Order: sequence, then structure tokens, then C-alpha cells
Amino acid sequence: MSIDLPPDFDLDGFINAALAEDLGAVGDVTSAAVIPADARFTGVMAAREPVAVAGINLAQAFFRDLDPAVEIDAPVADGERVPAGTVLLRLAGNARALLTAERSALNTVQHLSGIATLTAAYVDAMAGTGAILLDTRKTIPGLRVLEKYATRMGGAQNHRMGLWDAAMIKDNHIAVAGGVEAAVGRAVAAGIARIIVEVDRLDQIEPAIAAGATHLLLDNMAPPMLAEAVARVAGRVPTEASGGVRLDTIRAIAETGVTFVSVGRLTQSAPAVDIGLDFAAA
Repeated sequence: MSIDLPPDFDLDGFINAALAEDLGAVGDVTSAAVIPADARFTGVMAAREPVAVAGINLAQAFFRDLDPAVEIDAPVADGERVPAGTVLLRLAGNARALLTAERSALNTVQHLSGIATLTAAYVDAMAGTGAILLDTRKTIPGLRVLEKYATRMGGAQNHRMGLWDAAMIKDNHIAVAGGVEAAVGRAVAAGIARIIVEVDRLDQIEPAIAAGATHLLLDNMAPPMLAEAVARVAGRVPTEASGGVRLDTIRAIAETGVTFVSVGRLTQSAPAVDIGLDFAAA
């Protein structure tokens, strides 16, 4: 089992924390009371609506944590788009263990597949424009690595992972620093390699580039203004459209020639998709 996560991501810690939250100090009182200790469970996890899949390997990790001997068949991989009714996992193992892990596994795959599915819809809406979809830092605290993984499974690229891997100079930074040139100049002097500068006016473009910006974030600009901004930049640095982008507006935005379009709602507002786990007679 493999998953495209950073090597320092603590997968075991994530699994253990999620299960501990569900089990508390007592454990699964329902399964312990109702299910004989040696009972077997065979089940099928399936998509009940069309989805872009993300989190299947994480779901497997939950089941294996509580039943290391569980038999799992995973006919679908993360990143695949599948129709309603598609089987994602087949399970056979200890009934108590698998039913105890069920909710944590489902919550994870439903949430991450929801993000991937919404991301795929945005990718489709801008297909052929040449622009690249980016996610943002609008993630649930503690889940950023997984949610950004899900956007990749939907076809997007990751923006900054945090405050540490690039400078992003926004309007409040500019106001406090005393202007675009001053803010960018200080970032250059600090030796920061990636300097993203938010501009919301065309007259900020030249000062930002001249001062050393390596990427311009064109904030809340309508398509005609975006097209003018792209023309003024003339390929000197990548350009990113951001702010209020919706599924029904992203194509017009992408067609202006921007390098990237970033969408916060990919992680901030994606609904969970309907994926279920049902008993199947052996």
C-alpha cells in the first residue's frame, strides 16, 4: 500500500489519533456487546454517486490497524474517477474490528473524495485553457497535508503548504511595510527565494516586479482587468488569479492567460461524497 504523502507525515499517528477519538477509554461498546468475538464480516465499500477517489489507502490503514489479518481487495486507486455503484474496497475479517474502524475509515474517504471530486469539476471547467488550478491554505487545522493530497488526486497542484515555504505579501503586509516596493525589498533582503505578491491594481504590477517579486497574485480582478494585467506582465513572472472564483466563472478567468487560478473552496467548502460500507454475504 502506498500513498503520495510527504515522507515525514505521521500516518500511524493520524490513524491512532482518529481511532482514539472514537474509542475513548472504553472502546466500541456496541460491537463488544452485540458481535461475538470470533464473528467474521465481509463487506463492500462502494461509491453511491460519481466521485473522484481519494483516501482509499487511508481507509485500508484504519481496517488493518484493528485487524492486521484483514483481507482487502482494492480495485480502484486514488485519483481515479468512477461512476455511482463502483466498488472501492472489498473486506473480509474480524467483525468487531472492522465495524469499529468503519466510521473513521468512511469519514476520511468521504471527506477526501469530496475534495477531489470538487477539484475535478473545477479542472474540467477550465480544461484546454492552459491555466493550472491551485489550492490554498484554507484547510481544516491538522488536516492540511491530507486535504492538499486530495486536491492533487482531483487534478490540481498545491500552492504553499504553509507560511514557511514561500513569502506571500498581501495587502496588510504592504500597508504595514509602507508600500509594495518596501515590502518586496525586505523579502529580497531576507534571502527568500519565492516571493508572491498580491496586487489588486494595475499600477502595482511594475513596482512589484521591479522590486523582485517572483509571482504575482492578481486579487479579485474581473476578466478584462486580468487580461490587461497578464499583458503588462508579459511573461516575466507567473500570474495567479485569486479571489471569489466559482465553478461558473473559472473558465472566463482562466481564458485571460493567467498561469494559475487558485480556489479556496476546494478545501474550505467541499461537501463529503456519499460512500458506504455494507455487509455482503460471503
